[in-house]
Amino acid sequence: MELILLRHGKTAANLQKRYNGKTNDPLCKEGIAEARAARAYPQMEYVYVSPLLRARQTAEICFPNAEQIVVDGLSEMDFGDFEGRTAEDMKNDSDYRAWVEGDCLDVCPNGESIPVFAKRAAKAFDYVVRDAVSRRLKQAGVAVHGGVIMAVMDRFAHAGVPYFDWYVLNCGGFRVVIDEAGWAKVPGFVSYERFGETGDGQSVFEGAESV
Repeated sequence: MELILLRHGKTAANLQKRYNGKTNDPLCKEGIAEARAARAYPQMEYVYVSPLLRARQTAEICFPNAEQIVVDGLSEMDFGDFEGRTAEDMKNDSDYRAWVEGDCLDVCPNGESIPVFAKRAAKAFDYVVRDAVSRRLKQAGVAVHGGVIMAVMDRFAHAGVPYFDWYVLNCGGFRVVIDEAGWAKVPGFVSYERFGETGDGQSVFEGAESV
């Protein structure tokens, strides 16, 4: 089975480099344009989506004939008190500085930590795979967020690659192949291929580009 992991198009918050996780903002004009310019998958019958609007709008454009299956656990990381703010806004915020100095792994005040978020996203993706298998799908889309893609690839690629190296730009992602029988025993990808432009190595959680 082949799954297309696709990050949503840009939002105004992306352009402003804000930390937007749970904030339910729509695609901006640039985001709509880049989604329309990305590869479309009209043959897909189903696309699993985050409940957040930016992911669902991207799915409508890139998987135009697919039924959307909303999976709550695929929503982006909750940045808590950092939501809607930029790195510049918080340069003198002691909580933010401590979080960055801790490699962005600790809990965001009133939000999630990367380990907790990544476990939640991986569990949701495991549900996606098992649901797709139960429907006997050979292909399906997964329209989500940058953080979700990093968490999924980190958990299931078994490549020993640092978490942030899985970062992709808007409308980028991965094409992954899964052996259904093998997944039931040891969840993991048979193969994967990156598509779209990749990031420059700077952490998404350090203000390089919001999610």
